[in-house]
Amino acid sequence: MAIKIILLVVFFTVMVGVGMYCRRHATDVNGFVLGGRNVGPWLTAFAYGTSYFSAVIFVGYAGQFGWKFGISSTWIGIGNAIIGSLLAWMVLGRRTRLMTHYFDSATMPEFFGARFDSKSLRVFASLLVFIFLIPYTASLYNGLSRLFGMAFNIDYTFCIIIMAVLTGIYVIAGGYMATAINDFIQGIIMIFGIIAVIAAVLRTNGGFLGSIDALSRVSDESVSDAPGVFASFFGPDPLNLLSVIILTSLGTWGLPQMVQKFYSIKDEGSIQKGTVISTLFAVVVAGGCYFLGSFGRLFTTGEAVAESGCDSIIPTMLSDLSPLLIGVVVILVLSASMSTLSSLVMASSSTLTLDFIKGIFVKKMDDKRQLLFIRVLIVVFILISVVIAIFQYKSSVTFIAQLMGISWGALAGSFLAPFLYGLYWRRTTRSAVYTCFVFGSGIMVANMLFRPAFPEILQSPINCGAFAMLAGFIIVPVVSAFTKAPDQKYVEDAFSCYDTKVVVPARQSLAD
Repeated sequence: MAIKIILLVVFFTVMVGVGMYCRRHATDVNGFVLGGRNVGPWLTAFAYGTSYFSAVIFVGYAGQFGWKFGISSTWIGIGNAIIGSLLAWMVLGRRTRLMTHYFDSATMPEFFGARFDSKSLRVFASLLVFIFLIPYTASLYNGLSRLFGMAFNIDYTFCIIIMAVLTGIYVIAGGYMATAINDFIQGIIMIFGIIAVIAAVLRTNGGFLGSIDALSRVSDESVSDAPGVFASFFGPDPLNLLSVIILTSLGTWGLPQMVQKFYSIKDEGSIQKGTVISTLFAVVVAGGCYFLGSFGRLFTTGEAVAESGCDSIIPTMLSDLSPLLIGVVVILVLSASMSTLSSLVMASSSTLTLDFIKGIFVKKMDDKRQLLFIRVLIVVFILISVVIAIFQYKSSVTFIAQLMGISWGALAGSFLAPFLYGLYWRRTTRSAVYTCFVFGSGIMVANMLFRPAFPEILQSPINCGAFAMLAGFIIVPVVSAFTKAPDQKYVEDAFSCYDTKVVVPARQSLAD
């Protein structure tokens, strides 16, 4: 217990200390929200990766999908690395940085409002962000609480309050720069922590080959009659596995707390390095989490999972580790959760202030007042999410993965296609964006309220979210084709930011 407490105290002290140190970078809105658009590749890449992977992944998704798919769940982590990190940086990174800088956009709704010349579109997007980031935040607390309960045997409510207060302190004090530096520290912890935990867990079953052999002997007729299916390449349910890969990988392209990381990139070199760093980080952390979860059936039984839920699988796997390793695990998941939480509260509070309150309820708002509103709303957002997390836990409303699926599905289903088309296609219309917003958020709300009425394959929030995202790629071009084209001069001016002439060394481009 002493080891665990010492590790926690050191961790919390460093996090708060970084927040205090970064106060000088948070004196205006640009510095507080975007770090002055001057953040280098390591900080940006780690901020992206740690915002991506949290307790929801480590406890919720790794446990649930490792149990469901076996070793094939590792494909989810590989998809996260290739689609959610590598391709996201290659396809979105440079264009997002250029066009958001052209429009002087600090948030995703602000980009939509400027790109499609619509104040109402900006307000609609800001409401979607605020509403649907809350269930995601609640899921972070839930996952963390289970590990704290295992390691310290303390009340869930106390875990939530401590995490919320400390995250609030360093985010309010230091803004984006404090978040980015802490994300870097937390990312290092996550990399070494996941490697150590995987090694310890595999050792209990005779190493890698012994664990694979033991997993191949596990059978579950309720899932599949095929022998050794949980140790097979594609597992017992490839179609549902593909849905999870789509939601958790492609979905990040439309999440405001992820995309906003590209707004603050310093230069071209930062994009190139950040792409590599972010991808390798995802391979280790995401791949490691799902690989670890795939061995859950070696540590617990179907009856125990039916009674306690899939969220108990990972804590059960880790409960017999040494006190030092359990302390490392707690710090690992705490790092993952606090980094994601800080990104969520920054995205939500800045969006609500800059895109909803400013200009609608408060007509004139100077920089200092905007900063005050953002900080106050950080507190409000944290309080609301804490209350929902406690209620969700006490009433056992849903699993972590379902909470995250609703949030990701609604936001990515609403924003992914309009954002991508907005960066690449001049003909994208305001009406198409509105339609996608309504469809993406509407279908996820309907899924939550009237799930039995949906076709069986879409009753899962995961599958429904993946469907909403893919449908957006059809909705936007179809609706754009039948609605009034945007003002050509306005669009050409916006896209001119891609054509600005730059000078590069010969080693990067051959002269004519």
